[in-house]
Amino acid sequence: MQLTHLMRPLRIGGQETKNRILSTGHQTCLVDAAVPNDALIAYHEARARGGVGLIVTEIAAVHPTAFFSHLTIEGYKDACIPGYERLAQALHRHDVPVIGQLFHPGREVFGATADGRRAIAYGVSETPSERYLVPPVPMSTDLIGEIVEGYAATACRMQAAGLDGAEIVASHGYLPAQFLSPRINEREDAYGGDAVGRRRFLMEVIAAVRARVGEDFLLGLRISHDEMTVDGIDAEDCLGALRAVERDGRVSYYNITAGSSSSTAGAIHIVPTMRFEPGYIAGSAEEVKGFAERPVFVTGRINQPQVADRIIAAGSADMCGMTRAMICDPDMGKKAAEGRLDDIRACIGCNQACIGHMQKNAPISCIQFPESGRELRFALPIPAKRPKRVAVVGGGPAGMKAAAVAASRGHEVTLFEQDSQLGGQVLLAQLLPGRAEFGGLASNLTQELALAGVAVRTRVKATPGLLLDHGADSVILATGARPYAQPIEGEEEAHIVDAWQVLKKEVSLGHSVVVADSRADWVGVGLAEMLARDGHWVRYVTNNAMPGAMLQSFLRDQWLNALRRLEVSVTPNARLSGADAQTAYFQDTFSGEAIALDDVSSIVVAKGVRRVAALHDGLKDYPGSVHLVGDCLSPRSAEEAIFEGLEVASKI
Repeated sequence: MQLTHLMRPLRIGGQETKNRILSTGHQTCLVDAAVPNDALIAYHEARARGGVGLIVTEIAAVHPTAFFSHLTIEGYKDACIPGYERLAQALHRHDVPVIGQLFHPGREVFGATADGRRAIAYGVSETPSERYLVPPVPMSTDLIGEIVEGYAATACRMQAAGLDGAEIVASHGYLPAQFLSPRINEREDAYGGDAVGRRRFLMEVIAAVRARVGEDFLLGLRISHDEMTVDGIDAEDCLGALRAVERDGRVSYYNITAGSSSSTAGAIHIVPTMRFEPGYIAGSAEEVKGFAERPVFVTGRINQPQVADRIIAAGSADMCGMTRAMICDPDMGKKAAEGRLDDIRACIGCNQACIGHMQKNAPISCIQFPESGRELRFALPIPAKRPKRVAVVGGGPAGMKAAAVAASRGHEVTLFEQDSQLGGQVLLAQLLPGRAEFGGLASNLTQELALAGVAVRTRVKATPGLLLDHGADSVILATGARPYAQPIEGEEEAHIVDAWQVLKKEVSLGHSVVVADSRADWVGVGLAEMLARDGHWVRYVTNNAMPGAMLQSFLRDQWLNALRRLEVSVTPNARLSGADAQTAYFQDTFSGEAIALDDVSSIVVAKGVRRVAALHDGLKDYPGSVHLVGDCLSPRSAEEAIFEGLEVASKI
């Protein structure tokens, strides 16, 4: 497929990009000491080397009151300049322009200070955020003036460092958007009242920045077309503000997104999960294109080059933000330019290690490509000093990653899988509602095996004798896990099945189903939704505080909403203690109080898995090295399994 639109250059002010692939600003949690560092530079340089057209770096606070988390770049200090300078030099070596983000969160204070305290939130009015729950201190007009100057001064530091532009973050419910919202902005001075007053702050920021940096420095505006929350800006507010900005003529481009940080409903659009259609915000950008003479960018689940090419071909936008696509595959741009679309590791929108890590204040990564965010450690595969014969046992995510990495380093690798198909538990995860795209993880790893030259042998049960005969110098065991089984009082009378049996359709269930979930991950909530959609009366019980407590919040919140809409009864903090022919018995995890659910046809137990490591015991005297990765080492998630596959294979 020829990506004739995506791969064309784009003129933005005095800059020209080599294609229309954009890495949008996103917080990586890689910085330390509040300045751009080696880890951040290596992260962005990997994408520049991989063929991106334009990079917008993460947020930089424009004023001491602009605290978001202790891992935010402090753009209001000169100390940021050397790091930005090295970043600009690194990206310019690959002919990639770089733009920094100018940021003030207003009332949306995400993280704690470095010593654990909750920071003061400074906002437009006293209207609190529904999500972060820090009552804001209304800004005085003097403070507003300081902050406007802070935007301009921070942009000047970026310019002095050699960056090509700065982008004002007015998206996702942050400070400029709070001024624009008639539902948040309760001010009665010059910065409130009517639409003109509510736009004053944004217009002053734009004017101040442009006056200080001159005409040649790019100045972008990122804004949510619709924040999709009760008190945020809607399309009318956004388009009215953009028309005013367009008439003003000082901005170089518009970067259109959706959602807001201020509520669960709005936040899921910041990093939309796999339940959203790829490129679903393109129509919003097209509305801006209808009147804007400047380039219009768009982002929002654009996970493959084909999707981006269609958006640009349709005239909906001039450039496409493909941030997670390049977290997952930093070389996506280069592969797209070379027509190697099948070799692209497509993002599946799981959110686990990208935004999921950020919400834990942990460095960014990707479950499929754990090298992301770890470029200083795993920048490129290091060729093996002495090629070895390597046997990998188990074709789930851990084994597939280990085999692909070992082979890419020059080892002779054979992967043994006892089933007919590779993928392991991924093949089960993809069967749940809204999770079909998760199966792409197995497809992507299968392609990596082929590209690396791994010999794959399915329907082969590896034994100590087989491995000895094979003569492997190193054995990597990725034998996975099986459902955790535990005796349940009364189980001989009740109809009790495990989650895997249901997913594999090995059992039939009655009308009334109780899902007993003691893992609080994707399995229990996914089964509850699936069975409810299939027409069963479903009651969900977990020993945790809420369904999906272990999941990334955007994914969990969507599942909670789905269960509510399907009228699934939810009981938290209760463990399964027994059953009989028609009753499921639980015990309150706090009080020990008994809970009985009557009229039960079937009980589906989601108690997690138990490691399968018997083969390891049979290899105690193996002459070569033996390594365990993934669930057979310790049952967790695909993220840990794939990382351990990478880590072990990188050391052999």
